[in-house]
Amino acid sequence: MQPELWSYRADVHDVNKSLDVAGYHVEATDGKIGSVDEATYEVGESYIVVDTGPWIFGKKVLLPAGTVTRIDPQERKIYVSRTKDEIKNAPEFDEANFKERVYRDTVGDYYGRFPYGGGTSTF
Repeated sequence: MQPELWSYRADVHDVNKSLDVAGYHVEATDGKIGSVDEATYEVGESYIVVDTGPWIFGKKVLLPAGTVTRIDPQERKIYVSRTKDEIKNAPEFDEANFKERVYRDTVGDYYGRFPYGGGTSTF
C-alpha cells in the first residue's frame, strides 16, 4: 500500500483541525463529479467516499486522501487531482470490503498510476 496516497497532504488538511466534509461538492480536474458521502482522517488510511449521483449513474467511488488537492470550506468544495474519466474507470466501490487492506491496495494501485496534481488549501 502507498501510505502517502492515503494521507492528506500537509497543505490540504491540518490533522490538528477538525473538518467535516460530508456533503461537500467534489471537483475533478475537468468539472464537478459529485459530493462527499463520508470521509476519514486516519493517518495513512484516509479517504473520501464520493457519491457521483446521476453523472455516473449513481455510482459511489473511494478516493484516497492523497488525491485531494484543495479543500474550500467557504464554498463547501473539495478539489481532486483526477479527471472524471479516471474516477469513472476506478475499481467498483465495494461497500462490504472498502475498509479491507486488499481492496484498498487495489484502489491505491489504480490511483497511484496517475500523476499528482498541485493546489493549495483554503482554511
